[in-house]
Amino acid sequence: MPPLQFRPFRDRFPPEMPTDPLFYLVGLTAVFIIGFGKGAFGGGLAIIGIPFLALVTSPVDAAIIIAIVASTTDIFAVQAFPMRTWSWPDLYWLAPAMVLGIALGTLFFVLVDPRILVLGIAVVTLLFTARYFLRDRLRSRIAGAPVQPVKALVCGTLAGFTTFVAHSGAPPLAIYLLPRGLGKTIFAGTTVALLTFSNMFKIVPYIWFGLERKEAFWQALPLLPAIPIGVWLGKKLHDRLDEQRLYFWCYILVGAAGLKLLADSVRQLLA
Repeated sequence: MPPLQFRPFRDRFPPEMPTDPLFYLVGLTAVFIIGFGKGAFGGGLAIIGIPFLALVTSPVDAAIIIAIVASTTDIFAVQAFPMRTWSWPDLYWLAPAMVLGIALGTLFFVLVDPRILVLGIAVVTLLFTARYFLRDRLRSRIAGAPVQPVKALVCGTLAGFTTFVAHSGAPPLAIYLLPRGLGKTIFAGTTVALLTFSNMFKIVPYIWFGLERKEAFWQALPLLPAIPIGVWLGKKLHDRLDEQRLYFWCYILVGAAGLKLLADSVRQLLA
């Protein structure tokens, strides 16, 4: 009988499975934060995923990993914010526009340099956030804006585009949804519904782009357990924050995402 042979622990992984502890430290932290943002605010933190993971893997693999993570997060987020928390009059206009934006994002991704448009979206997002802190926040809260189909179609299309090219669909959605004055749970639930809907379409081209990079799928797999923990803790925070404070942090989050989009697009244009 041949003697037992013990392989090193790292040799028991499939060849494509990452074995670097730093990858798991960075990746699990990023995925937890994404899930936390989904549970607390309805989304908005997926934008940090690519720069985080690009520290320990290639940017292309990072983009594919975050697409997988974002789609998996939706499973838990929809349980935290079910259909009764969705604003259907807003979904009616925003959801189809996001599909158009994803189609444009796919086209730009393949044929055109999208950096100029992303730069413009970043500037508009920052102006929107600055307006709140410089003017609107000082006013007493008034009744929300009505449903505006044209604005919804524009913001939805921009959200579909940015969610495809930068995993950042939340800022354009917030430009439309925050002035609506929805309750905090309706706002978060509507955002979750829209990002879930868009991810159903977005994941298809990302899988197509990733067929030649199967290692990205193996890299995403061990990071997924951090998602339900993040969503659960984020929802706990959501339930405890009063409406004014939640909206304050939503604007902070939107502004931070706008700064990130601006920095990325400027850096890429100057490269």
